[in-house]
Amino acid sequence: MLTEDIKYMRRCFELARFGAGNVSPNPMVGAIVVKNGDVIGEGWHQRYGKAHAEVNAIASVKDKSLLENSTIYVNLEPCCHWGKTPPCANLIIESKIKRCVIANTDPNPKVYGGGIKLLKDNGVDVEVGILAQEGEMLNRRFFTNQRKKRPYIIIKYAKTEDGFIATENGGGWISNDALKVWVHKQRTEEDAIMVGYNTVLCDNPQLNVRYYAGRNPKRVVLDKNLTLPKDSNILDNSQDTFIFNFLKEGKEDNNFFIKLNQNDDLIVRMLERLYENKVCSLVVEGGKKTIEKFINANLWDEACVIVGNKRFGNGLQAPEIPTKPSEIKMIGNNKLEFYFNK
Repeated sequence: MLTEDIKYMRRCFELARFGAGNVSPNPMVGAIVVKNGDVIGEGWHQRYGKAHAEVNAIASVKDKSLLENSTIYVNLEPCCHWGKTPPCANLIIESKIKRCVIANTDPNPKVYGGGIKLLKDNGVDVEVGILAQEGEMLNRRFFTNQRKKRPYIIIKYAKTEDGFIATENGGGWISNDALKVWVHKQRTEEDAIMVGYNTVLCDNPQLNVRYYAGRNPKRVVLDKNLTLPKDSNILDNSQDTFIFNFLKEGKEDNNFFIKLNQNDDLIVRMLERLYENKVCSLVVEGGKKTIEKFINANLWDEACVIVGNKRFGNGLQAPEIPTKPSEIKMIGNNKLEFYFNK
């Protein structure tokens, strides 16, 4: 693995991250074009349905004659099929680019090695696996979505230093103001956010983005018999909302009613239907019972636990994540614990 290849691939990752929150269910992809040690073009996939990273990188090269015998770096295998945009592998070949360096093979069955084969068959020198583990981490939502046919699941909740998520009467704010901004920024980068029926009744959450600029996630709730109060914030039609229930299927404005069978494994079936609706990532925010159902079913990929610098003394005990944190960060006087289900 060449030092230059590592440097340029890391730049691809940096570019790819600019697409966070805008490209799902597509992956985040960055690309750069290098000629004789100079970066002559770069780009990233900016929005779902729009040009891919390779197209933007090649388009950014002012002198197109420099493309011949150049090298393109891209963190995911170039596509070889017609979707919402033309195949990127064909453009690389037409541009007479000599070498293509890739971090990860695309797990999408429509691509999966096909782009690499097409490039090789047309004389392009292809190298795969540069910083592959970092590439997997960057696009862990996409890879999980493709391989497991369900959303990438993130458990998130806040607890006090003494391990409670609420006081005995159900109230109590735990995190600081800086955490509110961080949480809302994270919401802009995930596809959907879920809470349980009782959380809607007790907290009436909006589940939108108010403290950071960006898109609102889709909202998800299980309302078995459609008995949530009609004036609940989650039913206000301000953003797409999936309402899983036992009674009806259909769409009313921005509310999508999805009927489940009472004999279904409800969590599994909800995840299947969310996958069918192109939900690539799902944040499960509460309440305790809902979170524990996902944990007990081992249907979680990542967890973020906010630990506030407060103590309630008693109240509702927080769920337990069955592993040790992989990373701990501080935001002000609050702690963020990150867990991964390996």
